[in-house]
Amino acid sequence: MTSPLHPDVRIGHVHLKVADLERAIAFYSGVLGFAVTQRFGAEAAFLAAGRYHHHIGLNTWESRGGTAPPPGRTGLYHHAILYPTRRELADALQRLQAAGHPLDGAADHGVSEALYLRDPDENGVELYWDRPESDWPRGPTGEIAMYTRPLDIRGLLAELGDRTRPGS
Repeated sequence: MTSPLHPDVRIGHVHLKVADLERAIAFYSGVLGFAVTQRFGAEAAFLAAGRYHHHIGLNTWESRGGTAPPPGRTGLYHHAILYPTRRELADALQRLQAAGHPLDGAADHGVSEALYLRDPDENGVELYWDRPESDWPRGPTGEIAMYTRPLDIRGLLAELGDRTRPGS
């Protein structure tokens, strides 16, 4: 057995092949709110939250006008976007609702709350926030005891307070 990976290692950005760059940018920037940090003409774009160089890469180098892979094939199940707070996840849900973008599902996993959806190219996307580690469910010997239960969507949106009312 090799030594364990350093605990500060993180998964970095995701780079997606898309059929239509403008459509993908409209979703990731226009709906989810990521900022375009760099473009390579009509072939690629890089997007980020805050001042980071990029969290998401989009390109049409091998996929312009392409279709999603059929069910039953291997590949990316989903990529996940971690929000810093429950309120920010609620804001993401409100953005999706305002854009009329459907969810595939929503779940409370004990350690996190998550929204599941598809981007315009049918890539799976998980939007989630992690509860503080001290609140994670644990088994009798201290191991993490995640579960999957329905997410309280109304409770999540209540994080926004008056912002959920029309005109606010």
